[in-house]
Amino acid sequence: MNNHLTLFGTVTRTKRLNSPSGINHTVITVEHKSQRYEAELLRNVYCIIQVILSGPRFNSVTDKLQAGVQVEVEGFLSLQQGRNGQNRLVLHAENVELKT
Repeated sequence: MNNHLTLFGTVTRTKRLNSPSGINHTVITVEHKSQRYEAELLRNVYCIIQVILSGPRFNSVTDKLQAGVQVEVEGFLSLQQGRNGQNRLVLHAENVELKT
């Protein structure tokens, strides 16, 4: 089974936090807009997803992740339950590349 996603989009929010075990996490919100063909018809595609960057390997890029920056993110999808009990898909980054 494979769980791999590559997404290009624009950072709209950034939040930094530390886990109780001391791991640095940066949570960014990425907005994606594009057009794709589906059933031979052009379709507008839009999504917003939270991306989690964990650990020291992302330290060099996290300071540059501000609103308006375009990024390409590669990683895997996972279900995360919020404090309100609602489930949502999040992208756990394995690679982040700045595009602007």
